[in-house]
Amino acid sequence: MPGLTAPSDYSKEPPRHPSLQINAKEPFNAEPNRLALIASYVTPSDFFYKRNHGPIPIVEDIDRYSVVISGLLEHSKQLFMKDIRKLPKYNVTATLQCAGNRRTAMSKTRTVKGVGWDVSAIGNAVWGGAKLADVLELVGIPKLTRITQFGGKHVEFVSIDKCKEENGGPYKASIPLSQAANPEADVLLAYEMNGEPLNRDHGYPLRVIVPGVIGARSVKWLEAINIIAEECQGFFMQKDYKMFPPSVNWDNIDWSTRRPQMDFPVQCVICSLEDVSTVKPGKVKISGYAASGGGRGIERVDVSVDGGKTWMEASRSQKKGIHYIADDANSDKWAWVLFEITADILHSTEIIAKAVDSAANVQPEKVEEIWNLRGILNTSWHRVKVQASHSNL
Repeated sequence: MPGLTAPSDYSKEPPRHPSLQINAKEPFNAEPNRLALIASYVTPSDFFYKRNHGPIPIVEDIDRYSVVISGLLEHSKQLFMKDIRKLPKYNVTATLQCAGNRRTAMSKTRTVKGVGWDVSAIGNAVWGGAKLADVLELVGIPKLTRITQFGGKHVEFVSIDKCKEENGGPYKASIPLSQAANPEADVLLAYEMNGEPLNRDHGYPLRVIVPGVIGARSVKWLEAINIIAEECQGFFMQKDYKMFPPSVNWDNIDWSTRRPQMDFPVQCVICSLEDVSTVKPGKVKISGYAASGGGRGIERVDVSVDGGKTWMEASRSQKKGIHYIADDANSDKWAWVLFEITADILHSTEIIAKAVDSAANVQPEKVEEIWNLRGILNTSWHRVKVQASHSNL
């Protein structure tokens, strides 16, 4: 594409923060440590997880960069950055989470296939850009359209990013047109992250943000938008990121029996402690994040400090000084919630956290119940073991 190129090797990668935990070098996949992740409600771009399938594209000429919208339309259209910036700008606070978040813990039950992630393949940012619903109006698709007059029902996003899973072709994904054309769904063509232009790792110059949905659908380095009749047939929609039962293995898998995963389920993680921590007996702060997909808020976070025998409710917050209420107008509906509780820990024990979302969805107790061969959507109760010790820490 004029203005944007996909390198054939990894010699021109952007700089990254040295504290990131690198899970794969080529392509680069990394996450922050737990304490850095929950240090603030809005995640700085340096500490926002990096999830890539190939070398990071390079912008050669921003003035020549464009996105072509075509497919089941009367007329296709080429949009330059200046055209997108002319549309009303919206800021949407939204949490992105890789479907493989907490995969490493799931792999301890039975081996799974995929990049290993601890608990920080998630982040919350303020994304700035044009609503996709406004962009689609430029090609004659009114807001709230479910099907175009030419039979288009899905909106496919194609990246400049080349990946081996597509045999060197581009990364792509799709969402239903009914979601794309709904202004309330807040789907963005974003050019800013936390008030700054996107950096290269996060999709510069333009990316899609699909709030409430697994990160795989928020395509970076956007090259084209296609209006299509059926959902995208790309690898990451049809042969990956699908939820299978524990009985399915690589010998009996039939990818066509499952729909592509979209919304992420309710999730909750303790970040103030590692999986095994030593603490001084006494008061211990237990804090972390909780999030749910589809715009559902967090109704409750329950914490146990005796291995699940008894439970306490943690306090929840988003913006400082504003009391968080799930699904309230003052709450960020697409964003995570930070939780905190202080408890007396006098002896070695297991601490557990679990969340309930505003639709009363709960997390599964055991990872074995949701084990799947690709290791996605590990939303089982989060457990950390603490050893109480008076020795110098």
